[in-house]
Amino acid sequence: MSAPALQVESVTVELGGRRILDEISFKLPPGGLTGLIGSNGAGKTTLMRVILGQLTPTRGHVQIPGADRRRSVGYVPQKFLLDPDMPLRGRDLVALGLDGHRLGLPRPDRVRREHVAEMLAAVGAESFADTRVGRLSGGEQQRILIAHALVSRPPLLLLDEPLANLDLRSAREVVDLLATIAREQRLSVLLSAHEMNALLPAMDRVVYLADGRAACGPADEVVRSDVLTRLYGHPVEVLRVHGRVIVVAGDSDEAEPSHPHHHHAEAF
Repeated sequence: MSAPALQVESVTVELGGRRILDEISFKLPPGGLTGLIGSNGAGKTTLMRVILGQLTPTRGHVQIPGADRRRSVGYVPQKFLLDPDMPLRGRDLVALGLDGHRLGLPRPDRVRREHVAEMLAAVGAESFADTRVGRLSGGEQQRILIAHALVSRPPLLLLDEPLANLDLRSAREVVDLLATIAREQRLSVLLSAHEMNALLPAMDRVVYLADGRAACGPADEVVRSDVLTRLYGHPVEVLRVHGRVIVVAGDSDEAEPSHPHHHHAEAF
């Protein structure tokens, strides 16, 4: 068995007297797509910050193979504002990903150019690689940002709500792309989202967060009424309708906020 790409052990985070994460533990093997699912406020971004080394947990620890976490983890943040007039092409932004751990920009050479071109091809971005990044569509920008995060060949890729501002078709394309890259490059991908339907056909496992606690495993073992009822601490019903999943809180008439857009999703 190869070593896990990520191991989170008993991670607890308390901020201002409030427990944000409560004894979170899971492992990610190399080469798979994992959905980090939970409503806003469930602790997804806090967990991402702990994995990235930006936040020290109150208790517990994170293990990532490799001596330098910056080189071992690729990251696509939730908000990445690109000025439409900034004279930076998609190709240039990807190349910057090679230099994140260095000061100054080395002169471009043939190997660097080939490496960038290879990554642009991997994310299907060759046709708009020479367009200014600020002029690209949301889905195109997301592909460039993924290539930027992957170009230094990290074994682990984190994406914070990468589907939030994409239409359903673009979201599915990004998810399919990530699943393919994870499989072909033996890369472990952890993607946070508050809604899982776009991920269901492609994700290998799920880390489901609620009230700072987590249930982890294959989606069909975790996204079940009994498991989520235990996690939330009140009755929860999981409905499957035309290939979609709807999570309904038993003590209210509303869909659980981790799936506010279930009525927008199409059947798979």
